[in-house]
Amino acid sequence: MPPELAALIDKPLLLAAVLAVGAICGVAAERLAENIEKQRRREYWRSRNQSGKPRFRPWHRETGLPIPIEKDAPDRKVADAADQLRCVMEADFTERPLLNKSEAAVFKALDAAVIARNPGWQVMAQVSLGEFLASKDTDAFLAVNSKRVDFALMDEAAHVRHAIEYQGSGHHLSGGAAAARDAVKKEALRKAGIGYHEVVAEHTTPGELKRLVERLVPKI
Repeated sequence: MPPELAALIDKPLLLAAVLAVGAICGVAAERLAENIEKQRRREYWRSRNQSGKPRFRPWHRETGLPIPIEKDAPDRKVADAADQLRCVMEADFTERPLLNKSEAAVFKALDAAVIARNPGWQVMAQVSLGEFLASKDTDAFLAVNSKRVDFALMDEAAHVRHAIEYQGSGHHLSGGAAAARDAVKKEALRKAGIGYHEVVAEHTTPGELKRLVERLVPKI
């Protein structure tokens, strides 16, 4: 037995003190490692947020695939539910219309025409594609998940059969970006067997809208 250890055994109080110091150092080292790991995770999420990548990876309730949660104002980054709650508690919220005036007018006309044609069908507004499309390809699903269609025609079994996009007077001002987003939505809908139709502001008359509904919705 080393003489240093033997000396400690002969002095139990000193041995207890040495063991206590060792335990304290061990706990401190463990906490330091935890803090470093937490900081590493914060830096990871911060870098992902700044790079514009999805911040969260919850799971879609039907596909089981991870999906991002995006927000309209990316200047405030939050990494977990506690931070989200803190941000919400600190902020003010006001309600705003789901549709602007011209979109609301189209919705009312569309809804009336669909109900008159088939009361079992419904018109849904501002629906995310991720709510009614599924794909085993995670990247493809993430590409369409947060994109929305202005109006979705849903049948009696709650399946979306047709998507209708309202192209307002300012739609063309968005240029190539809007066209690219529309192309992504069109292709995803086409592959899912869902119709895609456009209603153009100041070009689609109420009669044309009614005829479109008569063509898309089966009459009972």
